[in-house]
Amino acid sequence: MDAQPASAALTCFLVEDNAVIRENLVATLEEMVDLRVLGHAVDERGALSWMSADHPGCDLLIIDIFLAQGTGLNVLRAAGERMPAAHRVVLSNYATPDMRQRCLALGAHKVFDKSAELEDLLAYCGGLADAATRSAHS
Repeated sequence: MDAQPASAALTCFLVEDNAVIRENLVATLEEMVDLRVLGHAVDERGALSWMSADHPGCDLLIIDIFLAQGTGLNVLRAAGERMPAAHRVVLSNYATPDMRQRCLALGAHKVFDKSAELEDLLAYCGGLADAATRSAHS
């Protein structure tokens, strides 16, 4: 009989169209943070479809802005309506000051630059996982 692994503190859904970035990000997050990636979407329609499905949702959404089709901005806006309890994080190569403000106005909790702020993203996710673990044990 196999022992079931302990469930992760956080569950995450990833909206990212670049397969290499997505695979590396999933591997890094799951190795470095007490987190499990439930799935991913490569475009706006796939993300909106997942958010509309009948399931428990997730604790964290990581959303790229420029997708294969559609935009992460629309995903971000919909996430605020459909999954208000989830932490919404934007991870983009286009994290300019204007884009950061736009994302925050649409409900992002944090915006990270893919090329310069991956350590910051990992630290943020680690903090969320630690907080979830503490609240589960109190």
